[in-house]
Amino acid sequence: MKIQFFGAAGTVTGSKTLVESNGIRILIDCGLFQGNKETRQLNWQPLEVLPSTIDYVLLTHGHLDHCGWLPRLVMQGFEGKIYCTGPTKSISKLILLDSAKIQEEEAEKANREQYSKHIPAKPLYTVEDAEKVLPYFRVIQKDEEVNLDAEISARFFYAGHILGACSIELSLEGKTLVFSGDLGRDNDDLLYAPIKPKKGNYIFLESTYGNRLHPENDPMEDLEECINETISRGGNVIIPSFAVERAQAIMYLIWKLKLEGRIPEVPYIIDTPMGIKVIDLFVDNKKWHKLKLDECEAMCNLFQLVTDFEETMNTVYDEQPKVVIAASGMVTGGRVLSYLEKHISEEKNTIVIVGYQAEGTRGRKLIDGEKEIKIYGRYYPVKAQIQEIEGLSAHGDQEDLLQWLSEIEPKPTQIFLNHGEKDALIALKNKIEERYDIACEIPYIGKEFVFN
Repeated sequence: MKIQFFGAAGTVTGSKTLVESNGIRILIDCGLFQGNKETRQLNWQPLEVLPSTIDYVLLTHGHLDHCGWLPRLVMQGFEGKIYCTGPTKSISKLILLDSAKIQEEEAEKANREQYSKHIPAKPLYTVEDAEKVLPYFRVIQKDEEVNLDAEISARFFYAGHILGACSIELSLEGKTLVFSGDLGRDNDDLLYAPIKPKKGNYIFLESTYGNRLHPENDPMEDLEECINETISRGGNVIIPSFAVERAQAIMYLIWKLKLEGRIPEVPYIIDTPMGIKVIDLFVDNKKWHKLKLDECEAMCNLFQLVTDFEETMNTVYDEQPKVVIAASGMVTGGRVLSYLEKHISEEKNTIVIVGYQAEGTRGRKLIDGEKEIKIYGRYYPVKAQIQEIEGLSAHGDQEDLLQWLSEIEPKPTQIFLNHGEKDALIALKNKIEERYDIACEIPYIGKEFVFN
């Protein structure tokens, strides 16, 4: 049995882990690299094995850094099956089509305004390429064992984080491999706590927040203070957000604040067509989350739902103070860039960062205190207030990750840490070895391990 890391190794994005056993190749996740230019360039590189030789892709969840490279995989010859839960299939479809559309639009804009070094600028993949992925999806139920081969089976179990997200237990060659995927928090407002694995010889654990504990302060109070202060000075609150789950979680908190009369009577806007569609998925998948149907309807009634780009531009240039949730979460693209172009250079406004920001992304640069930010080839001075509300992250923190390992008996032979930056990986490795006395490995991209 061989394991090879093609992504999310020594970095947070681009999740791809290849398992090979008795001639069967299984790719765990197939994500897009995000962040600085050097990291994004990896998306253009071919996989180190021929995609036509991969039999299965198992998706832990539908975020772009876990499913966003699927069109390239299919373009390069993959003809196998993509297994995931029902909500993950629906979310992946939205994510892939939206990603392709944004890439097409940005390539067109770069060519029109001539700010790209590439002539002509091309999208990584098109909407047509993304649509070609969809027939390969196969839905499986969580907690049910699925036979991939005579001696290989997989089981998906609840991971929190976003709707449909699961960890994966893979049984082969008499061993159990457990891939955490991204793990949610034990006290998330919308989702249930992740299920802990009971067995596993080899564990592949994410470490996004491996060196951090979420603050104990109430993020709802932080949000309340931020909205009230900004609106009182006549400013706009712009919240870049992942369209899946985080947008809905922020909507929920704002709705509760408004219901309790703690924030003012101003327009509350959700400007992410994909985020609006995800609300429908919450309605259709009640068993996956805590939100009641009547709460979902009341929450949506508070918000002005912006769908077309003309509405976006009208909202951007409307001088009335307001609160806007817009994609994307790491400020790497999407409609939030139009809001930042207009509002980031005015001191009265506040940009609220609510999720993990990968190294090299605009979101990371903002919380690191960059004085100017590049958007569509132009630089804009950062004069708006930048506020990070870390308690709104959808990722479990260091203690959540450690607790997730607590019920595995007997102890795993080895733990592989992925999906994290260097400091987080090292900190979590040290904590695991100290608490559980289990050997931890931090693989790098391309590293191969052979198990007898």
